[in-house]
Amino acid sequence: MKELRGKAVADSITEYAAKNAEMLKEKGIMPKLAVIRVGARPDDIAYERGIIKRFGSAGVEHEVFELSEDCTQDDLNSCFDRVNSDSSIHGILMFRPLPKHLSDEHMKRTIDPNKDIDGMGYVNQAALYSGDKNAFAPCTAKAVMEILDYYDIPTTGKRVTVVGRSLVIGRPIALLLISADATVTVCHRKTADLVSELKKADIIVAAAGEPKMITSDMIGDGQIIIDVGMNLDEEGKLCGDVDYENAAPKADVITPVPGGVGAVTTSVLLRSTIEGALRSANG
Repeated sequence: MKELRGKAVADSITEYAAKNAEMLKEKGIMPKLAVIRVGARPDDIAYERGIIKRFGSAGVEHEVFELSEDCTQDDLNSCFDRVNSDSSIHGILMFRPLPKHLSDEHMKRTIDPNKDIDGMGYVNQAALYSGDKNAFAPCTAKAVMEILDYYDIPTTGKRVTVVGRSLVIGRPIALLLISADATVTVCHRKTADLVSELKKADIIVAAAGEPKMITSDMIGDGQIIIDVGMNLDEEGKLCGDVDYENAAPKADVITPVPGGVGAVTTSVLLRSTIEGALRSANG
């Protein structure tokens, strides 16, 4: 079993982003990310800490706009509109899912496509669906592709089972994999025989958001497992969607949690913020 650590992938992306950030600064452009967070979910806070560390290492600015968990829809929309119209901001990340009394519909419809670095808006979603390589895809989905590419794991003709169908991870990663010539099956809670779908896959992407739901008896030998899950187990420790300790010995390669996809996600976010600034500079 080989463990696919995210640090080397993230460092490579960060180095590229930092060089481009310096180039932009020489032209008087200071790349900046805006993070909109409602409440203080533990996984959001963990992601935010990673952003602070990653962006700080590359000398790129970020600002967190925090709203209380009981804020109104008008509060959220107003905050978003200010950020969206601020010319000093080149990328917007809004943590989702939002509390149940709030909707992200306004943001999806109005976000500037050049600032939509996490692929939240309808314009980038449509571009991703059509296979446009210039589309901003959700950073976590893109991080999965970066790991596969960095470790030279081929996708052409491979059978990939994606567990999870969310608009944030499951569906976008399925579209990216299809564009990379994989044969993709998307599973979810109502899939009739999940174990069968998992065992016949060459690559498994676990993105259901359920701690340790994929156990060793659900997978085959010698598979490639990419664990996107970021959950807390019964002891309050960070864990993935895969029962790593028991499943890892059966896998050919596997990503750990923490230290896998999550480490790469923040570097993809950084690079996309730089790309947003470059698009702004080029009109």
